[in-house]
Amino acid sequence: MIAAARVAVLEALTAVTANRCDLPSAIAQARRPLADPRDRGLVTEIATGVQRARGTLDYLIQHFARRATDRLDPEVLEILRLSAYQLLHLTRVPAAAVVDEAVKLTRHVRKASAAGLVNAVLRTISRSRHALPLPPRPVDVANREAAVAYLSVTLSHPQWLVERWLDRLGFERTEHWLIFNNQPPPLTLRANTLRTTASGLRARLRDAGIAATPGRYAPDALVLDDRQSLAELAALTGDFVAQDEASQLVPLLAGPQPGRCVLDTCAAPGGKTTALAAAAPGGLVVACDVRARRMRLLRQTVEVTAARNVRLVQADLRSAPPFNRLFDCVVVDAPCSGLGVLRREPDIKWRRQESDLHAYAEQQFALLTHAAQAVASGGRLVYATCSSEALENEEVAQRFATAAPSFRHVDARRCHPALPSDVVDESGNLRTMPDRHRLEAFFGTVFERL
Repeated sequence: MIAAARVAVLEALTAVTANRCDLPSAIAQARRPLADPRDRGLVTEIATGVQRARGTLDYLIQHFARRATDRLDPEVLEILRLSAYQLLHLTRVPAAAVVDEAVKLTRHVRKASAAGLVNAVLRTISRSRHALPLPPRPVDVANREAAVAYLSVTLSHPQWLVERWLDRLGFERTEHWLIFNNQPPPLTLRANTLRTTASGLRARLRDAGIAATPGRYAPDALVLDDRQSLAELAALTGDFVAQDEASQLVPLLAGPQPGRCVLDTCAAPGGKTTALAAAAPGGLVVACDVRARRMRLLRQTVEVTAARNVRLVQADLRSAPPFNRLFDCVVVDAPCSGLGVLRREPDIKWRRQESDLHAYAEQQFALLTHAAQAVASGGRLVYATCSSEALENEEVAQRFATAAPSFRHVDARRCHPALPSDVVDESGNLRTMPDRHRLEAFFGTVFERL
C-alpha cells in the first residue's frame, strides 16, 4: 500500500509545476484529506524541500537518467524529485523503502513503463549520496563559468537569477544569500498590540513551553526558537500574527501615529493592516484587495485580531481609487516578483522569469500613481515590496518622483523612532538584506504630499 502522504506530496508538486497554484495553496489542498498530523507535516516538509533543492535534484536526475528532465513524463519527474529529496535529506525511512515506494507510486499513476528507470536512478543516487557529482565551490571565484555552475546547481537557484545577483553583489554575497534562501525559516510572530504586548506574548508562550527570542529589528517581533507549527499555537490565536520580521518593519514607515484615516491598498493577508490599526486605535483603516480569495484572508485576519477600526473594501487600485475622500496615509505594499522571500516561498524562484520584472514594475508604477491620488495634503505615501530588484524598487520610486512633483521623498530615519537606522540605506529607504540582517529582502520608501 502506498503511503497517503507521498501521494499528497506528488499532487502538490504536480500542481505547482503545472502553474495551477502556488506552493502554500497546493500544500493546503493536498493535506486536506490527511487526518494524521505527522502525515500533514511530512507533506509540507517534502514539498517545500523539493522546491528549495529542485535545481540540484534535477541536475542529479538528469545525470543519472542520462536524459534531459523535459524528456521525462511530468509525474515521473515529480516522483524522482520527491524520492531523491527524501534519500538525500531525510533519514527516517530506509533508502530501500523509499525506492520501493517510488516504484509503487509510479505504477499507481499508470506509468509502469517508467518503473525500471525510477528504480535505477534512485538506487544510483542512494549509492552516490556521499560523493554526489555536483559542481564544487570554485577555488578561483573569478572563474565565472565555474562560479555560476556552483551557485545555480549546487545551491539550487535559476541561472538567470544567479547571474543577475553575481553581477550586482559579487560571489561571496551571492553565495551567502543563496545559502540563506536554502535554510528553513523560523516561525516569526508579531504581537497583536490591540490585545497584548511582545513581552506579554512571550510570557504566555513560555508558560506553554515554547521558547521565543525578541526580533533584532522589529519592536513587536518574536522568533520561535523551535520548529513549532501554527496549529500548536491555537490557544494563543488572536494574540499574534505570523509575519516575517522584515515585513513588520514596513508599517513603521507610516509613523507612530499614521493619522485618523489610513488606506492600505494591497492589504491581504492582513499583517500590515492590523499593525496599522494598532498604531491608529482612534482612527480608521480602510483595507483593500482585488481578489475575493485575498479578501477572505484579509477578513479572517482582521476578525481574529479584533481590529475593530478596520473597514474592508474590494477594489482594484490599478485604476483610480473609488473613494470620495483623501487619507492621511496611504500604504502600497505592491504585488511584486517576490524574489526577496525565496527562503519562505521557494517555488517562486522556479515560477519567475527575468522578463516578469518589467511587467511587475509597470503594474507597481500604476498602483503607486493611482494610490497617490488618495493622499491628503501633508499626508504620507508608503511604497514597499518584497523584491530584491532595483527595477521594482528604486526605479519605480524614482519614476514616480519624476512624474509627481507634488510629492517629496522622506528619509525613513525620520518616520518612526522604533525603526532602526541599520535597516535604512544611504538613500533613506528601508532595505533589509539576507547577508547583512539575516532577514528577507524588503524595500520601502516614503513620500509626502507637499
